[in-house]
Amino acid sequence: MADDFEFSDQSPPSFQNMGNVIKDAEPKGLNPGLIVLLVIGGLLLSFLVGNFVLYTYAQKTLPPKKKKPVSKKKMKKERLKQGVSAPGE
Repeated sequence: MADDFEFSDQSPPSFQNMGNVIKDAEPKGLNPGLIVLLVIGGLLLSFLVGNFVLYTYAQKTLPPKKKKPVSKKKMKKERLKQGVSAPGE
């Protein structure tokens, strides 16, 4: 077979009509999907960072949580389990 083809200097007909579409394509601003993604990502990131900051601030400044008082019945039961008689009995 011969190395020089008949159509070596021509492009297929489907590409001839396109011209310089790719070369003439100019960016016309940011993609709207990218803008939405960046806005939602920024809001989510700021929410998480804000929560972390508030949590660390609360851990440092707030006093420890008070325990619930133990009822008298529970105290009597625990004393009986330990073998110490409740006073007045």
